[in-house]
Amino acid sequence: MATESRRRVLAGLIGSGIQQSLTPALHMEEGSLQGLDYRYELLDLDRIAGGATALPSLLASAAERGLAGLNITHPCKQIILPMLDALSDDAKALGAVNTVVFSEGRKVGHNTDWWGFAESFKLGLQGAALQRVVQLGAGGAGAAVAYAMLKLGAQRLDIFDIDASKTRTLVASLSELFPSRQISAVTDLRVAMQAADGLVHATTTGMSKNPGLPLPADMLRASQWVVEIIYFPLQTQLLKTARSIGCRTLDGGGMAIYQAVGAFRLFTGIAPDAQRMARHFDSLARRPAALAATE
Repeated sequence: MATESRRRVLAGLIGSGIQQSLTPALHMEEGSLQGLDYRYELLDLDRIAGGATALPSLLASAAERGLAGLNITHPCKQIILPMLDALSDDAKALGAVNTVVFSEGRKVGHNTDWWGFAESFKLGLQGAALQRVVQLGAGGAGAAVAYAMLKLGAQRLDIFDIDASKTRTLVASLSELFPSRQISAVTDLRVAMQAADGLVHATTTGMSKNPGLPLPADMLRASQWVVEIIYFPLQTQLLKTARSIGCRTLDGGGMAIYQAVGAFRLFTGIAPDAQRMARHFDSLARRPAALAATE
């Protein structure tokens, strides 16, 4: 039971197949340590009648119940856009939202994914060559990661997605934002990989519910770096394969941590302790039960 000295904050996550998410634990632990009565709920579309079609009613209900905000994940990061009253500059530029803040009767969309990815990359792959980067995936998370890579200084970004229309749309929007960079839609992934300094993987292939490699292993070279955005499992087949070849690798844990840092700040108005949240994530991700659930 909350006391008068502890401000109550309610938040949540909407997405598909989110039961293993570590986001609730990250938010609630940091909230408690910041002196808040922090509650965080999961709204799993796989367990809600209508799935993604229930998104408008879920948003309305969350606002009515007094939630400070919601995190948004697959498959809602782009379809949610017309349901919001306003977008931050980054969310508008990206055309994707991973955080919604309820404030003064309005639903405002933000994107902390790109910043979270950029922070993780800077910490985990210092000095990585960025002349030519290949990215797999052009969805909502892919848009944020591509934006981050260009912000980090990638000179050429080659994007591949099985949905060619998504790729073309993302390439067009990024080309307007970064006119001095080379941004291309890839049709021949093998040729693109032969010239790449590194690979960013931003599809769902490799998740515990969708295992496997997103590209043939023989496309990788030891001189390349490989970055994953998936964190369930933390060590995907792609990362294991890349490391066995000799590539530098970076798992999706850092992006998960730092997007949560950004969302916590938006929900509460309090700057969280990012290093403490990182330590908490690390302890959760490496628990035997959590690891078993991701195999």
